[in-house]
Amino acid sequence: MSESRDDPEIFWVDPEWRGIFPLDDFHVPRKLAKTVRKTPYRVTVDKAFRQVMKECAAPAPGRPTTWINRTILDLYTELHLMGNAHSVEVWDHDGTLVGGLYGVSIASAFCGESMFSHATDSSKIALVHLVARLRAGGYILLDTQFITEHLATLGAVEISREEYHRRLNEALKRQADFYTLDDAATPDQILQSITQTS
Repeated sequence: MSESRDDPEIFWVDPEWRGIFPLDDFHVPRKLAKTVRKTPYRVTVDKAFRQVMKECAAPAPGRPTTWINRTILDLYTELHLMGNAHSVEVWDHDGTLVGGLYGVSIASAFCGESMFSHATDSSKIALVHLVARLRAGGYILLDTQFITEHLATLGAVEISREEYHRRLNEALKRQADFYTLDDAATPDQILQSITQTS
């Protein structure tokens, strides 16, 4: 992380309590599932990684500054080019990027870094698509770093630093594939991937 967009320094964060999504327990509210099925947006993967990062770093209501500085932007772009960082993009019918998220993939752990939304439910739709992809690909850990009320409504929970390290070590022992899920998967296939028993 960085203190602000203009601060060139970066630092690691290892909080006492860590937010995660138990992938077997991800909750898609009925209203959101209906929105996913109606497909008001087009969803892609790894088509606009740097653009997603820039949108995540842009000022927003209640958040005049960001922890994503130029150093982080450049380093994560390099990780993406190496195949170790991914984005999920949500586009409206005019081809405008209206939502998305990005994170780092390590073995069977995915560390979600940030998300943004410029249209109703767009970031939630990106998250649903991410979880479907992680479940299909054999991931066992989705790290959200910190928990928010918004994430909690979808099933995010807090675990202790020690428990997080245990789960991360377990995830590092297994391999997963971010691209197992077909890019052409239908909304029903996306939702089925989340609800089916592992």
